[in-house]
Amino acid sequence: MNFYDFKSRVAIVTGGGQGIGRTVAERILAGGGSVCIWDRDAALLEKTVTELGEPTGVHGIPVDIGDLAAVEAGTAETIKRFGQIDVLINNAAIVGPNTSTWTYPADAFANVVHVGLVGTFHCCRAVVPHMIARDYGRIVNLSSIAGKEGNPNAVAYSSTKAGVIALTKSLGKELADKNISVNCVTPAVAKTAMALSQAPEHLAYILAKIPRGRMLELSEAASMICWLASEESSFTTGAVFDLSGGRATY
Repeated sequence: MNFYDFKSRVAIVTGGGQGIGRTVAERILAGGGSVCIWDRDAALLEKTVTELGEPTGVHGIPVDIGDLAAVEAGTAETIKRFGQIDVLINNAAIVGPNTSTWTYPADAFANVVHVGLVGTFHCCRAVVPHMIARDYGRIVNLSSIAGKEGNPNAVAYSSTKAGVIALTKSLGKELADKNISVNCVTPAVAKTAMALSQAPEHLAYILAKIPRGRMLELSEAASMICWLASEESSFTTGAVFDLSGGRATY
């Protein structure tokens, strides 16, 4: 396992109570960094922080990223606790139901987009001014191969993740003259509770699309994300990094 140096760095990881977010948090802590985990599931958040041993370098804040006021309050609490924010991992999202576009519930579509895309915007909006003031920052947004290619019967999730790619490119250009990078990754289906909660036939469809013939391991996702979040990743910005097991066509 590669070592990434996060000494004296503070990271926010949204949706860090489980899955990719938690694995990223563990890698940052292992690299000597401090992590503020945001998750709207307060019980899961408390459990995760306890299981991580409650070191001084980890703190949990219940935050619903779809609520701008909650995001702003979480940002203020993170700065109060650690004094700075160097890294933002926008991982939180929801999948929504699996059904055709013409039968997709309108309220479910709005909810998926609001959490995964608008919520990512909220976090960037709240944290970026602090990074600008410090002239340092690493932002990594979690998109998906669905955002590149579109998955049938997942119109809300696919649309959300396509929006995250565009947000990444826009913000990356806006911050390109500063020591702040903004990149995103496009995972194929990974071994997360969210992925495994999807309809079995939908899961089988997207798994069959992966030339590697398997799911993405959480450690594999964390390795790429943590490199992008490290100080070493100093030149590339506004870019999209493939984690699709060969599925991506561009």
